[in-house]
Amino acid sequence: MNQASQTLQLLRDYESRNVTFQEPDGSWPIVWERAQGVQVWDTAGKKYLDLTAAFGVAAAGHANPRVVNAGQRQMGKLLHAMGDVHPHALKGQLARELSRLTFERWTNWPPGQRLKSRAFSGKTIFCNSGFEAVEAALKTALLATGKQGVIAFEGAYHGLGYGTLNATHREHFRNPFRSQLREFGHFTTFPTQAGQLPKIERQLRQIFHREKIGAILVEPVQARGGINIPPPGFLPLLRQLCDEHGVLLILDEIYTGFGRTGKWFACEHSGVVPDLICMGKALTGGFPLSACVGRANLMDAAWPAATGEAIHTSTFLGHPVGCAMALAQISEIRRLKLCERSAELGKFLLDKLSQVQSLKFKIEARGLGLMAGLELNRPDGRPATQISLNAIKALLQRGYLFLPEGEFANVLSFTPPLTITLAQLAKAGEALKKVLTAD
Repeated sequence: MNQASQTLQLLRDYESRNVTFQEPDGSWPIVWERAQGVQVWDTAGKKYLDLTAAFGVAAAGHANPRVVNAGQRQMGKLLHAMGDVHPHALKGQLARELSRLTFERWTNWPPGQRLKSRAFSGKTIFCNSGFEAVEAALKTALLATGKQGVIAFEGAYHGLGYGTLNATHREHFRNPFRSQLREFGHFTTFPTQAGQLPKIERQLRQIFHREKIGAILVEPVQARGGINIPPPGFLPLLRQLCDEHGVLLILDEIYTGFGRTGKWFACEHSGVVPDLICMGKALTGGFPLSACVGRANLMDAAWPAATGEAIHTSTFLGHPVGCAMALAQISEIRRLKLCERSAELGKFLLDKLSQVQSLKFKIEARGLGLMAGLELNRPDGRPATQISLNAIKALLQRGYLFLPEGEFANVLSFTPPLTITLAQLAKAGEALKKVLTAD
């Protein structure tokens, strides 16, 4: 039995069977051995081009040397600190950097590009995973407004914790636990066309009229929902309605943040400043650390001053290794100009995907920066789920890592490391085209 088979057998024997899907014929999954840049190697030594960045985490490339070195140095100096009790220097430095990267930068936008903001700095709650950052934002909204209701959107994915399940739309995730959910989420349509905005505005106003709403929670681009990109007027509409009704606007930029869509944060495409922004995934390049950053005056009004026992904390809050890696990751994104690179390569990628055609099914390409998707549907409009999954498995055998997105897994997504080259993108696009157009 080879190493991959041994590993998969151990997982069958000792891991919850709901976690790792394994094809009976052994064609899925591969077992990762190492990763570097945009490449992944399995335990048999086979090399793959990664078009996923491991769920968007490896924005500056897998095992980016400067990020890895920052983590290694910190591990040798201070491996763990005491969360909300005795702090370490890097936690303060990263909180300051996140303020500068968000609210301070948005407030001091260059002339002619100034974004409307109501704060000069931001304050952070550090967390471990993306859903925890969203739950910190939801707690902030409740404390600030006294209203428990949250408006979310069809197709939304905000994580699987008990708080975020109230705002994650897909029934596959929600139904098994519905009896224990508070059900404070109210869902409405996520638009993909400008013509939908008047209807959505009416829906939102109706919810405001009948429910006590404290926040609107939204992804600027839905990733797991199927790479759904709203029209430019969507976020400005939400900002307007939030201001009108005294509601907080929470942006879940866990997937879209740190250059993924061609800007530091996707909200910058429409010039909208949120009240709270959630970030994770690419924040560290590989260490479990996330953050909820809010307007400083909002955070101070919502959360009471510490008296020795925080009401929202965790053992690993603001982990020193994670903070060190995050500071290095942000520096690398700047040094390598990855936001600009994502915008430039994203245009090439979208053009490449738009050229993929088939007589057997309908294909629609969409993307923003290096966050793109190819939706496959049958001629009658039904999702071409099996075709999509078969294509992803065929591409895996050819040395390309892809993931399906959308409720019906019929969207092939492109979220590669932002360090990928044009030639590598072109090669992946050609491989995809050959698989989809093969007889």
